[in-house]
Amino acid sequence: MAEPLNIQIVSDLVCPWCYVGKRRLERALAARPELRVALNWLPFQLSPDMPREGKDRQAHYATIFGPEKARSIMVGMQQTAAAEGLRFEAGPGARSPNTLSAHVLLYWASQGTGLAAGVDQNALAERLFAAHHTHSEDLGDPALLALISGEFGMDPARTEAALRAGTDEDQVQALMEEARKAGVGGVPFFIFNGQYAVSGAQPPEALIEVLDRLSPGGRSTRAS
Repeated sequence: MAEPLNIQIVSDLVCPWCYVGKRRLERALAARPELRVALNWLPFQLSPDMPREGKDRQAHYATIFGPEKARSIMVGMQQTAAAEGLRFEAGPGARSPNTLSAHVLLYWASQGTGLAAGVDQNALAERLFAAHHTHSEDLGDPALLALISGEFGMDPARTEAALRAGTDEDQVQALMEEARKAGVGGVPFFIFNGQYAVSGAQPPEALIEVLDRLSPGGRSTRAS
């Protein structure tokens, strides 16, 4: 049997376009059900200097964009999300977190051993995206991440202790540095079989084009 198509997805869990991009990739893959694929989520931080305790989300957005523009951007993203079957909310007290610990949790799932043995990394990514964008949960809180880990069969107490100890944060930081050195300056960023790169939450049709080029008998023209 042929090897599955490997799709690496560089993303940050607080990035709304990354969640939209996930849905659009899923729509593209649904249009090619015969393809076997392996998804691998790789870390990126839009705000690497965010304090570990995070900031109030509304205040953070207002500081970056100004209050009026921040509201306009949020409304626009809610409309874009709704078109993909997603619901974006930022309830009272919602935080803009430092996502390093959440990326560590995804990293453990990618390794398939230890605390996260048997955890579906893609399913975990979906839960973490929903936690932030739909449920206004704080992805910077190790206690919350531990509770989420328990939903996937992990040991919450051990998970929380490891997150608070900073276990494997150096490994995740190294992966982010590799992405930056490779030229990844924004997310989402999709890498297909190490050959084709697609930047941004492109429409499913653009992703289908790449899938077709990499399928047996597909064209070999490089994607832009």
